[in-house]
Amino acid sequence: MNTQKISTYYDVFKSIDVTFSREINQAAGLVANQIFLKCGSDFWPCVIYSSSFEGAKVVVSLKSGILQKMDKANNMVSLRFCFKVSEKGNPVTFFVNTKNMGHTPYNGSSDVAMFTLRFTQRPPDDLIEIMGRILDANVNSAKRKNEKILMNADALRKLNIVSRETAVFIQGVPRNCILRELSFSGAKIIMMGVAKFLVEKKASIRLDFEDPRESILIEGNMESSEMVEGRKDLIVVNMVFAESTLPMAYKLRINDYLSPIKTGNVGTEKPEEVVEKKSEEASP
Repeated sequence: MNTQKISTYYDVFKSIDVTFSREINQAAGLVANQIFLKCGSDFWPCVIYSSSFEGAKVVVSLKSGILQKMDKANNMVSLRFCFKVSEKGNPVTFFVNTKNMGHTPYNGSSDVAMFTLRFTQRPPDDLIEIMGRILDANVNSAKRKNEKILMNADALRKLNIVSRETAVFIQGVPRNCILRELSFSGAKIIMMGVAKFLVEKKASIRLDFEDPRESILIEGNMESSEMVEGRKDLIVVNMVFAESTLPMAYKLRINDYLSPIKTGNVGTEKPEEVVEKKSEEASP
């Protein structure tokens, strides 16, 4: 990622906290058992609760004597991050210098505390890039949710989707289908069936990706349908994704595809017009 993009991430998202839920840990590639606080020559394992580009909150056991060590170091402590990034062979690790601004009991415990750490300098570009991608994907999943990606060979390759052929589970029953369009907000699929038995039903669609290899299951509803010209046995069904449960891994995939279009040299064209030009509609 170029330095301009990283600087943009830093300027736009500098003060926004990311809470490290299980889904965020997986999307970011956080290696949880390799996260430590370093004070002097000593290390303490910790759990990252949240982080921005200005600071972090971590959960640490108090039984190890960390408070006494921090007092001697004038509350200066380093936080070690570790991420497994797919395109880089070895895990990415780095330290961020911080100052402890205080701590509070965690979940009412007298033995475990939440420490608030303020970064004493801009964090490494690796942290800005990893967290910036997640924040950018969250923003664009709302702002650009209706931009359509038409599933031709070029789009499949750039999205690293294994095949246009996949499965949709309608009220738990698997059905074969073909991807025609994808967006942050939904999918258009081609399948056999009768519209009245498919529309207005809860559904989940499975998308298989490579690099890294993963299968993502997305929940939603079958909202509308249309006939396929010249094929009485096929229909096109519009599936609307459930926004509240849209997987972060899917947001990242779609955002990585759309972002170069938005930030590239597109002249006076609108982003959605560029998407249409780059992806001609796939035939049934």
